Amino acid sequence: MGTTIKYIVKDKQAVVRTILENLPEWFGIASAREEYIADSAQQTMFAAFNQNKPVGFLCLKETGKATIEIQVMGVLKDYQRLGIGRKLFSEAKSWAVLQGYSFMQVKTVQMGRYKEYDVTNAFYRSLGFKEFEVFPNLWDEWNPCQVYIMSL
Repeated sequence: MGTTIKYIVKDKQAVVRTILENLPEWFGIASAREEYIADSAQQTMFAAFNQNKPVGFLCLKETGKATIEIQVMGVLKDYQRLGIGRKLFSEAKSWAVLQGYSFMQVKTVQMGRYKEYDVTNAFYRSLGFKEFEVFPNLWDEWNPCQVYIMSL
């Protein structure tokens, strides 16, 4: 499949909205989804396109002088498991290294809670992320926050 990854400067919120509104299993809480969309305007962003149609994206947020976080990431269902997430991550990781970051982190729902998030956890582990810490009530008691980290 001929997808291209691009560093995005304009129309970030439109791309994020297009993807997240089509992934209700992961982004079904409207207030959280709208926060991700709003915040994306200020974040470093990479997006995957198939014939000029956005099919995935990844936003980065600095969380410390040495640490960058995958703030939000999504790939449309029809394009999942085709390597697009890995390509987005690879571009983001290369960019982070060039910017001088030492660590990358990502947060997701702890393994064993929901099937969709178990797939997400397995994806991040396959990229080389390691379990760092669980915050049982960061989001709410039904969604314990798993923090993964990797050295760049």
